[in-house]
Amino acid sequence: MSIWKQDTTVERVNQWSEHTLMQALGIRITEIGDDFLRGSMPVDQRTHQPFGLLHGGASVALAETLGSTAALLTLDPEHEVAVGLDINANHVRGVREGQVIGTARPQHLGRSTQVWEIRIEAEDGALVCISRLTMAVVPSRMARPRA
Repeated sequence: MSIWKQDTTVERVNQWSEHTLMQALGIRITEIGDDFLRGSMPVDQRTHQPFGLLHGGASVALAETLGSTAALLTLDPEHEVAVGLDINANHVRGVREGQVIGTARPQHLGRSTQVWEIRIEAEDGALVCISRLTMAVVPSRMARPRA
């Protein structure tokens, strides 16, 4: 059974990222499963830190993108939206090239909060970063659309 309240496609979700940080970092949504959202990000000059490794902040940007997008898809945006409250990340392995793949899965889908776990893995499946994102569910009138 699907957790999503919005009927959408990967292509449509990726259009939301035009002219944003996600586009600048090369973050792409790649799969919408029944209870998960998956996306990828290149490990290249855009996402490296000075020593040539994936920047921890880039991993957090990927985690927040996946969790925030997933949270929004579980809601009816005419009535409510999700906004970030807290994110934490444990960086467990360095990556120098290729891409990383993140998967967001809900841990809690409540009326006023949601908690998402985002696992980021290297192309060989090795865990790179594990993150937890807490979202607040607020009335859509409180969210301000991008101009």
